[in-house]
Amino acid sequence: MVSDDWPARQRILASSGILVIGRKSQQIIQELEDLQPLIQAARASGVKILDFRTISELLSITASTSVENMQAESPKTRQVTLPNPNSHSSMGRTVAPSETLELAPPPRPHGLEQYNLADFPMHATDVDSEIEIHFDITGNSVTEGKMSDMKSCFTDRLKKIRSMMLSANSLPRRPTPASEAWRNRQRHSSRDYEVTMVGLATDMRWAKSKNLMFVIEDETAQVRCIVKPPSDASEVHPALDGLMDDDVVGVSGYFLVGEGDPIFFVQDIHLPPLGVHSKSMAAEDQAVSAAFLSDTHVGSMTFLGPQWEKMITWFNNDPLAKTIKYFVLSGDGVDGVGIYPGQDRHLSIKDLFNQYSELAKLLEGLPDWVDVIILPGNHDAVRPAEPQPALDPEVQQDYSDATFVGNPCDFSLHGVRVLSYHGKSIDDFVATLRSVSYSQPERAMQAMLERRHLAPSWGGKTPLSPEPEDNLVISTVPDIFVTGHVHGHFVGNYKGTTMVHSSTWQNQTDFQRMLGFQPKPCILTVVNLHTFATASIPFA
Repeated sequence: MVSDDWPARQRILASSGILVIGRKSQQIIQELEDLQPLIQAARASGVKILDFRTISELLSITASTSVENMQAESPKTRQVTLPNPNSHSSMGRTVAPSETLELAPPPRPHGLEQYNLADFPMHATDVDSEIEIHFDITGNSVTEGKMSDMKSCFTDRLKKIRSMMLSANSLPRRPTPASEAWRNRQRHSSRDYEVTMVGLATDMRWAKSKNLMFVIEDETAQVRCIVKPPSDASEVHPALDGLMDDDVVGVSGYFLVGEGDPIFFVQDIHLPPLGVHSKSMAAEDQAVSAAFLSDTHVGSMTFLGPQWEKMITWFNNDPLAKTIKYFVLSGDGVDGVGIYPGQDRHLSIKDLFNQYSELAKLLEGLPDWVDVIILPGNHDAVRPAEPQPALDPEVQQDYSDATFVGNPCDFSLHGVRVLSYHGKSIDDFVATLRSVSYSQPERAMQAMLERRHLAPSWGGKTPLSPEPEDNLVISTVPDIFVTGHVHGHFVGNYKGTTMVHSSTWQNQTDFQRMLGFQPKPCILTVVNLHTFATASIPFA
């Protein structure tokens, strides 16, 4: 029996490394006759923090286990003391079997998968930080916004991606300039004399015949194209899914030359090469983890403060948290001011600098072994045009220990290549491609990788800065690709790249409710940099 005094019970749980959260949880524990079954179930399940839901799940496990044990054959007892000399029996005092009960882990909220702590082998305190920045526009933006800058940007994009195609031998033949193909259209007017061109796709539309029509343009000319969906095409084939404006693609086919204007009949569309990627992993003696989050929207009335406190408690107590060396916040750390009409009505902190100060205070709760990396997003106090520079030094001064980078940012953690992008262009992918939706943002991420570009469309929903060099081209396939913006959540593997769509810390907004969109808030994604094992930890 355990004392009914709550402090006494709290000390017993604390001595077992277990923290209890919530008054309702305390009431349940005070009603228990014996704490040991709960403690044993928590240990077997790797649970360190008990809330009302977790306690109920653990108690249901212990109850079902007790019933099964009563129905099963009684285990053999064992001698654990010297036999009584006055007894003729060789059996001494008996206790319960020494084997620990095998308990099934409790079901997890949100349907998220269990993780194995053995896949996260190293404490973050055992390793020094190792961050290498490969690309960050901060201090490197040189555009003047002239037409010449825009032309240079698209020319650079075309050259880079065309070079990828040539290097990978992904085209059926060497591409011909569009002007030369057009000049020789009479020769290339049958399947026996096909030609290949590489250029930017524009003016996409669907014909009444359900064929895809578009224009392909390179440095020399424009050519109208039409493609009929192959009978065995998948839903993501460009002929069915569509093309983004300003995608760089290759087309193979021939000209239809008749009474009307000649048009190029596309037999094959060639996207840039994307084979199965071979990851670079952190060394075994640097097997720490990185945690990913986005869209905290501090300053909004819908910011989930209690859940943040719950996460901070977890960070300071849970064994998995002790493996986390890096905390990456991929944009929209604050809700901002004047982002959309009537935003003031939804703000709990109406001053922009006070929002950033509050975010700094919230991040101070993280343990000192965690290094914070912060990107901006479309709600932050930076230019809206991408690529975006890091937050202003005046904002940064409230943060004692954080690394500020631009959006997107290409960096390495212990040799693991990470591409972090806030994800504003997901809006364009949803609006254009048939296979992409807000409920499946990973489809947009896959499309970015396949196109080797983060935000191809000029003049869409994503403002772009016409830098002379197009820095949104994915020149190096990342080991980890991270986005946010949409307030969903996803972790998975695509052609060898670990994809993370970071969760938000904002509850459903009025606008989302109007659209019928249900966010997936308060899920921290953890990725080990050596094993690439992932864990999704829910706090809501």
